[in-house]
Amino acid sequence: MQLDVARLCLDCEEIHDQPSCPVCTSESFAFVSRWIPRPEGHSRPRPAESREMVNTYRELINPTPPGSGSRRWAKRGAFGLAVVGVASWLWRQKAPADSEPTQEPSKRT
Repeated sequence: MQLDVARLCLDCEEIHDQPSCPVCTSESFAFVSRWIPRPEGHSRPRPAESREMVNTYRELINPTPPGSGSRRWAKRGAFGLAVVGVASWLWRQKAPADSEPTQEPSKRT
C-alpha cells in the first residue's frame, strides 16, 4: 500500500485505502501521511477528496460553529414567546364571552 493513499479510520483505527473503512464502513478518516513525513522525491499527488469528505473533516474538527447555540436558543425563545402571546390573546378573547350571563328570551304565553 502506498503511503499517499493509506488512510486511518478514525472510528476503529484500521488502515485502509478505500473511500470507506472495510471493517466498520465509517467514512471518517485521516491520511497516514499527515503523521509520517513523505520522502523528498515525492511526485505523485494525493487523490482528490470529495466535498462530502471535506465536510466530514470539518464537522470532526469543529462540530458546532461558534454562536450557533446561542442563535438556536434565541429562536426557540422567540417561538415560545409567540406561542404564549397567541395563547393569552385567545384566552382573553374567549373570557368575556364566558363571563357574560346568558339571557334566555322571555317566554310569552
